[in-house]
Amino acid sequence: MEHDLVRPALVVIDVQNAIDDPSWGPRNNPDAEQVIARLLDGWRRRRLPVVHVRHDSVEADSPYRPGGPGNDFKQGVQPLGDETVVVKRTNNAFIGTDLGHRLLDAEVDAVVYVGVLTNNSVEATVRMSGNLGFRSFVAADGCWAVDTDDLLGRSWAAEDVHALSLANLHGEYATVVTADELLAAVERSAP
Repeated sequence: MEHDLVRPALVVIDVQNAIDDPSWGPRNNPDAEQVIARLLDGWRRRRLPVVHVRHDSVEADSPYRPGGPGNDFKQGVQPLGDETVVVKRTNNAFIGTDLGHRLLDAEVDAVVYVGVLTNNSVEATVRMSGNLGFRSFVAADGCWAVDTDDLLGRSWAAEDVHALSLANLHGEYATVVTADELLAAVERSAP
């Protein structure tokens, strides 16, 4: 990766127990949580900004509804006491939140995104990030999608949904890379 990352923020989107609800169906990237944990470790060791986005659904039957076990962050990727938690109620982490101001106040030179779902909250948030002028990156191996039916009734495998969503983002809204590339770039840029 040719990009240096001197002070990047890591934004972890909606990695809550709710995403394990069987209603989502099959997913890709079964090791994404371990990848996110590795990125969190790299950011924490270098004392770089970390933001956790928690989805508090307003839908009565949503597994993301506040008060239920699905609303809790997943084991191994929970926020530490000093890390920022942004609460959202839509699929875009910038809408109705102070995420943009927090990133500006942290004086970051880039924003790295991971989380779920690639084609939903990750894509919506990253598109806005790019439109707001943030230099944005997505760790392809740190997010995942689920099987999805299109409007013609065709079923698309999670891996295909994930790949197409990342293709939509790459180049116009963000740079799509791997976690290893991001960690290497952060290591190269460390003082």
